Amino acid sequence: MRRLFLIVALFLAATAGAQNDGAAPWKIEKTTFAYAVHDADTLRLDRYAALTPDSRLKPCLVFLFGGGFMTGTRDNRRFQPFFDYYARRGFVVVSIDYRLGMKRAKAAGLLDEAHFTQALESTLSMATEDLYDATAYICGHMPDVDPARIVTCGSSAGAITVLMGEYGICNAHPMAAEKFKQDFNYAGVIAFAGAICDMQGELRWTTRNPAPMMLFHGDADRNVPYGVVGVDGVYLFGSKHIADDLTRRKVPHWFYSVANTNHSMAWRPMTENRSEIDSFLEKLVFKRQPLVIDTYVTPLDVPEVPKDFDISDYIDANYGH
Repeated sequence: MRRLFLIVALFLAATAGAQNDGAAPWKIEKTTFAYAVHDADTLRLDRYAALTPDSRLKPCLVFLFGGGFMTGTRDNRRFQPFFDYYARRGFVVVSIDYRLGMKRAKAAGLLDEAHFTQALESTLSMATEDLYDATAYICGHMPDVDPARIVTCGSSAGAITVLMGEYGICNAHPMAAEKFKQDFNYAGVIAFAGAICDMQGELRWTTRNPAPMMLFHGDADRNVPYGVVGVDGVYLFGSKHIADDLTRRKVPHWFYSVANTNHSMAWRPMTENRSEIDSFLEKLVFKRQPLVIDTYVTPLDVPEVPKDFDISDYIDANYGH
């Protein structure tokens, strides 16, 4: 009898471990919805969810692709393993379209230094509105999602957008007030090589502190600034500056930076840093642990590379010929 009990106990423990490590063989169901229409643009989102018998409310991971607000698609095959991984870990994963404002500006000949700030402001406004619309759609049309546990995640231009989305909520932007209830906020933000844009010379969080953030960045990124770059009274605050600001304010966050590394941190963490992302979600987002984690990785086989870029370098890297 004791032997039988031991066998049963080991089986149950192994089964529980398989369900908790994200590798359970649940089928992933993908469904597509149109969540907003702006002029000629019909914006869609793809929902990925594991078909499990669990009827409890689920956390949601909202993903925005990168591409300099010029290119990119919500269903790029590169992202599929990342979506499946978090769907199997119990998330409803939602990957969304958003309007590509820089693509429009380039077609209109407005991507030189003289017009760059105007094009950027318009682009970010559109993308942030689309993120808010998608979030409102999720809250209103997905009854299995817990609105208090929606985490945004983005790559490059998508990372900028999710940071701008949180920045707008924390500064009572009229667009956020229009779309959401007064007490709404994202549960967390994950940014793969992102930045925040503002016309002020310093970051400000006027109405509330931001949600826990996880910021990935290479310190030699020529596409999105690692530190700060400004032009014509508009500033782009990269991950290093955001992390320093959050540290001063004692706001929980995790800054993961890699020395002498370029814009590859916009996609590498989706495959190389899932364990760190899992830990961030568990500790800082769901358990709300008051932690500041600063991880600086120095690859010993990578040479020193230039890091001092100005606005013309960023424009050229993203929109040059």
